[in-house]
Amino acid sequence: MSATPTAPADSAACCTIVADGAITAPDAERLARVFKALGDATRVRLVSIIAASETGEMCICDLTDPVGLSQPTVSHHMRLLTEAGLVEREQRGKWAYFRVVDNALDAAARSLVAR
Repeated sequence: MSATPTAPADSAACCTIVADGAITAPDAERLARVFKALGDATRVRLVSIIAASETGEMCICDLTDPVGLSQPTVSHHMRLLTEAGLVEREQRGKWAYFRVVDNALDAAARSLVAR
Protein backbone atom coordinates (compact mmCIF):
# COMPACT_ATOMS: atom_id res chain seq x y z
CA MET A 1 0.00 0.00 0.00
CA SER A 2 1.40 3.43 -0.96
CA ALA A 3 1.84 6.14 1.68
CA THR A 4 1.40 8.87 -0.94
CA PRO A 5 -2.14 10.26 -1.07
CA THR A 6 -3.89 10.18 -4.39
CA ALA A 7 -4.59 13.59 -5.91
CA PRO A 8 -8.06 14.21 -7.26
CA ALA A 9 -8.39 14.21 -11.05
CA ASP A 10 -8.98 17.97 -11.07
CA SER A 11 -6.09 18.82 -8.68
CA ALA A 12 -4.84 21.53 -11.07
CA ALA A 13 -8.13 23.39 -10.68
CA CYS A 14 -8.06 23.27 -6.89
CA CYS A 15 -4.58 24.76 -6.74
CA THR A 16 -4.94 27.45 -9.39
CA ILE A 17 -5.96 30.19 -6.97
CA VAL A 18 -3.09 29.51 -4.59
CA ALA A 19 -0.50 29.25 -7.34
CA ASP A 20 -1.91 32.21 -9.25
CA GLY A 21 -2.47 34.40 -6.20
CA ALA A 22 0.70 33.64 -4.24
CA ILE A 23 2.25 36.76 -2.76
CA THR A 24 5.82 37.56 -1.81
CA ALA A 25 7.06 37.32 1.76
CA PRO A 26 7.29 41.14 2.18
CA ASP A 27 3.76 41.54 0.80
CA ALA A 28 2.53 38.82 3.16
CA GLU A 29 4.10 40.66 6.12
CA ARG A 30 2.41 43.91 5.10
CA LEU A 31 -0.90 42.20 4.55
CA ALA A 32 -0.65 40.41 7.90
CA ARG A 33 -0.33 43.81 9.62
CA VAL A 34 -3.52 44.94 7.89
CA PHE A 35 -5.48 41.86 8.91
CA LYS A 36 -4.00 41.93 12.42
CA ALA A 37 -5.20 45.53 12.78
CA LEU A 38 -8.66 44.39 11.67
CA GLY A 39 -8.54 41.41 14.02
CA ASP A 40 -9.92 43.51 16.86
CA ALA A 41 -13.64 44.33 17.02
CA THR A 42 -13.01 47.83 18.39
CA ARG A 43 -10.72 48.70 15.47
CA VAL A 44 -13.26 47.36 12.98
CA ARG A 45 -15.90 49.55 14.63
CA LEU A 46 -13.62 52.59 14.53
CA VAL A 47 -13.00 52.17 10.80
CA SER A 48 -16.73 51.73 10.26
CA ILE A 49 -17.60 54.82 12.30
CA ILE A 50 -15.13 56.98 10.42
CA ALA A 51 -16.20 55.66 7.02
CA ALA A 52 -19.86 56.29 7.84
CA SER A 53 -19.33 59.87 9.02
CA GLU A 54 -20.83 62.68 6.94
CA THR A 55 -17.43 64.23 6.19
CA GLY A 56 -15.50 60.97 5.87
CA GLU A 57 -13.25 61.98 8.73
CA MET A 58 -13.49 62.24 12.50
CA CYS A 59 -11.64 63.82 15.38
CA ILE A 60 -10.19 61.48 17.96
CA CYS A 61 -12.31 63.34 20.52
CA ASP A 62 -15.48 62.14 18.76
CA LEU A 63 -14.42 58.48 18.65
CA THR A 64 -14.30 57.73 22.35
CA ASP A 65 -18.03 57.77 23.16
CA PRO A 66 -19.19 55.48 20.33
CA VAL A 67 -16.80 52.71 21.43
CA GLY A 68 -16.99 53.46 25.16
CA LEU A 69 -13.23 53.67 25.67
CA SER A 70 -10.85 56.29 27.01
CA GLN A 71 -9.05 58.67 24.66
CA PRO A 72 -5.63 57.03 25.25
CA THR A 73 -7.06 53.60 24.42
CA VAL A 74 -8.75 54.89 21.26
CA SER A 75 -5.49 56.64 20.31
CA HIS A 76 -3.67 53.31 20.63
CA HIS A 77 -6.19 51.61 18.35
CA MET A 78 -5.96 54.45 15.85
CA ARG A 79 -2.16 54.26 15.84
CA LEU A 80 -2.35 50.58 14.89
CA LEU A 81 -4.86 51.33 12.12
CA THR A 82 -2.63 54.13 10.84
CA GLU A 83 0.48 51.93 10.88
CA ALA A 84 -1.43 49.28 8.93
CA GLY A 85 -2.29 51.86 6.27
CA LEU A 86 -6.03 51.67 6.82
CA VAL A 87 -6.51 55.24 8.05
CA GLU A 88 -4.68 58.53 7.60
CA ARG A 89 -4.02 60.90 10.48
CA GLU A 90 -3.90 64.69 10.28
CA GLN A 91 -2.95 66.84 13.26
CA ARG A 92 -5.02 70.01 13.62
CA GLY A 93 -3.87 71.95 16.62
CA LYS A 94 -4.45 69.82 19.72
CA TRP A 95 -6.59 67.18 17.98
CA ALA A 96 -5.91 64.39 15.52
CA TYR A 97 -8.36 63.77 12.69
CA PHE A 98 -8.64 60.44 10.91
CA ARG A 99 -10.00 59.35 7.54
CA VAL A 100 -10.17 55.91 5.98
CA VAL A 101 -7.59 55.42 3.22
CA ASP A 102 -9.40 55.15 -0.12
CA ASN A 103 -9.64 51.53 -1.29
CA ALA A 104 -7.49 50.20 1.58
CA LEU A 105 -10.07 47.58 2.56
CA ASP A 106 -10.76 46.64 -1.06
CA ALA A 107 -7.04 46.24 -1.72
CA ALA A 108 -6.64 43.96 1.31
CA ALA A 109 -9.53 41.77 0.18
CA ARG A 110 -8.30 41.63 -3.43
CA SER A 111 -4.82 40.56 -2.29
CA LEU A 112 -6.20 37.17 -1.31
CA VAL A 113 -7.85 36.52 -4.66
CA ALA A 114 -6.14 35.18 -7.77
CA ARG A 115 -4.69 37.85 -9.99
